[in-house]
Amino acid sequence: MPGPGDRITDLTVTLHDGTTTTLSALADGGRLVVFFYPKAFTAGCTAQACHFRDLGAEFTELGASRVGVSRDDAATQARFAGQHEFDYPLIADRDGTISRAFGAKRVGPIPSRRQTYVLDSDLTVLAVISDEIRMDRHADDALEILRAHRAGTSG
Repeated sequence: MPGPGDRITDLTVTLHDGTTTTLSALADGGRLVVFFYPKAFTAGCTAQACHFRDLGAEFTELGASRVGVSRDDAATQARFAGQHEFDYPLIADRDGTISRAFGAKRVGPIPSRRQTYVLDSDLTVLAVISDEIRMDRHADDALEILRAHRAGTSG
């Protein structure tokens, strides 16, 4: 699993609307928060993703983009995003490539770990948040990390 100081490969990803892009394009010159959730429409994953949505203005103020990742297909991700009016994209990671690259893939009936990565503009990991129980912790902690690493400062 990549940790602070490690650089993430600039992966090509498929978004919930079917478009293909890269992690660096999603970061758009700023910081990127990538959060993994096991399955769209489940109670915990919905709470986690909606909390990221509800704090959107704070992420924007700190110059950070958000993206959610699950192993659901693009059509499921699109329904999930539409139903909850997410203001950020979702990655459809059907084959687990993105989950494997981030160390979020797991063996067993639950396809991925609930993890959040806060990435600097060059895709270097600033922090990793892992918590399977406290759904709000992912967005809350990501904001605290971003505040501690204000844009234009290092490490």
